[in-house]
Amino acid sequence: MITIQHPEQMQAKAIELRQQGKRLVLVPTMGFLHEGHLSLMRIARQRGDVIITSIFVNPSQFGPQEDLEAYPRDFEQDEGLCRNEGVDILFYPGIETMYLPDVSVYVDETLLSRGLCGLTRPTHFRGVLTIVAKLFNICLPHAAVFGEKDAQQLRLLRRMVRDLNFPVEMVSGPIVRESDGLAMSTRNKYLTDNERREALCLRHSLDLAEECYAGGERDVSTILDAMQGVITGSSSGVIDYLAAVDDENLEAIDTIDRPALIALAVRFGEARLLDNTVLGL
Repeated sequence: MITIQHPEQMQAKAIELRQQGKRLVLVPTMGFLHEGHLSLMRIARQRGDVIITSIFVNPSQFGPQEDLEAYPRDFEQDEGLCRNEGVDILFYPGIETMYLPDVSVYVDETLLSRGLCGLTRPTHFRGVLTIVAKLFNICLPHAAVFGEKDAQQLRLLRRMVRDLNFPVEMVSGPIVRESDGLAMSTRNKYLTDNERREALCLRHSLDLAEECYAGGERDVSTILDAMQGVITGSSSGVIDYLAAVDDENLEAIDTIDRPALIALAVRFGEARLLDNTVLGL
């Protein structure tokens, strides 16, 4: 495994590998890697010849009151995990090389980003789309792998690839969970022991939604009310949103008569946790 820090060097290496006929697959991360990230690397290995993992804590996707400085970092641990997973190139740029002091061009989206996380994090997805577009231009991958836990992000990135004609195959990896059902997340580190136990209500609420749907329930308000009861009745979690939306365009729906994304964001102390399921596939 080689580590590259400068975008120009990474781009030159990617051009060289493509000229050799290699298929490049990118796994973008913000580091502090866990099994969820590693599962994406394993998917990437099945999709190409050269696996590139990027580690970059992207400042442009954090709001003014969010946890940029506190976001956990452990490069030595991450480097070891990447090496163990057979990553070929670890791209680890600094902020000063990714964003020039007078940067003035960003990538924005005006439809799918309006709801869900976009309601309370209005600049977040501009930052996400911008950094991924930059990584695509620097690493020149044939394919890129993203996790399904960040459901809205995944759909926005697919839309960006479609609308801006990026020649990148978008590959998704399933949510990876702890043995008790909690979705793996870097921000789980922020949870106290009690918050960690309470956070299990998120998976339980999604289980209930799946049971309601399997039992014939199609009314969105009935399903969401049941889910809310699980969360508020068994935890101190503060619901940011709990929503059912069209799985493709993320528009709110009243009846599950098409594939529907059931998505939630709930705060437990310092941690804002996401989870989701899709009904009607």
